[in-house]
Amino acid sequence: MDGKNAVLYLRLSKEDLHKIQEGDDSASIKNQRLLLTEYALSQGYRIADVYSDDDESGLYDDRPGFEQMMEDAKLKKFDVVIAKSQSRFSRNMEHIEKYLHHDFPLLGIRFIGVADHADTENMGNKKARQINGLVNEWYCEDLSINIRSVFKAKMRDGQFLGSSCPYGYRKDPEDHNHLLIDHYAASIVRRIYALYLDGYGKGKIASMLSAEGVLIPTHYKQEVLGTSYKNSRLLPETKAWSYQTVHTILRNPVYTGTLVQNKYNKMSYKDKRKVKMPKEDWIVVENTHEPIIDKHTFKLVQELQGQRTKSVHAAANGIFSGKLFCADCKKSMERQYARRGDRGFIGYICKTYKKQGRRFCES
Repeated sequence: MDGKNAVLYLRLSKEDLHKIQEGDDSASIKNQRLLLTEYALSQGYRIADVYSDDDESGLYDDRPGFEQMMEDAKLKKFDVVIAKSQSRFSRNMEHIEKYLHHDFPLLGIRFIGVADHADTENMGNKKARQINGLVNEWYCEDLSINIRSVFKAKMRDGQFLGSSCPYGYRKDPEDHNHLLIDHYAASIVRRIYALYLDGYGKGKIASMLSAEGVLIPTHYKQEVLGTSYKNSRLLPETKAWSYQTVHTILRNPVYTGTLVQNKYNKMSYKDKRKVKMPKEDWIVVENTHEPIIDKHTFKLVQELQGQRTKSVHAAANGIFSGKLFCADCKKSMERQYARRGDRGFIGYICKTYKKQGRRFCES
């Protein structure tokens, strides 16, 4: 053992927090580090590095600290991985087999779980490690079922469970499951609805807001409300309102005081990907918070969107479809609906202009 390089792996997730609250603070990151450091030094190991994942589930292997540790393992930077237990390393049986019983032996790396005596150098306890792996996975499955049941009960009770509020609202400081109106953002929402009813298209509305320097919802939440909200589909340099953002606001019933939740669910407790639920499984509760848009106005907007969509689809088979391109930015031209009084018009405009405004290209 003497002279070997060891690394410490620390992990804590929401699934463990109740244990700490009950007094078992040995699961905390700080105390894991103390425990493992003391063990490594007592066994004569040199501590080459410490990898830590806070608020990361043991069901997945895309944890930042874990991923870095596995990259360093391939580079032969250490000989031993020490964790508090096998469940700190992973709660996924598939990963236990992949990493502990396949990859680590090939790389010549030993795994030690201090609290549960897991040790890949001891072939005699392999079956015990596999049984513990199954038990840990079953625990996560039961926990997932219980949490989902509690969440659905809260949804049916009209409690907002989103991590980030819809643009136009903020969380009630006295009840984070209740929405309060954010008056500035709400005024922008009302303006978007009014402009649409006045005949302006979604792309044109986006261009107007961008030209006036109105912060897009993501930047507003970050810079004005001070939240850590991130939109994974948005490029960091994006500052212009888009057709899609306006479209989303115009279709969201939350602005009428109605919560629509349970629209998406994870495929399984071991998979982060989400699938859209059938409409009959959505949980819809009315009058849960103060509306920004009255229901009559919302209904008019939905009807108008339906009419415009039919008109645009009717034009889709026109002779210009897929054949017109912007002379400046070379992007394709997109169909554009416009309204003047009682008359509607279908034309073609630059895709860049429609989505990002005049600062980026002409119409």
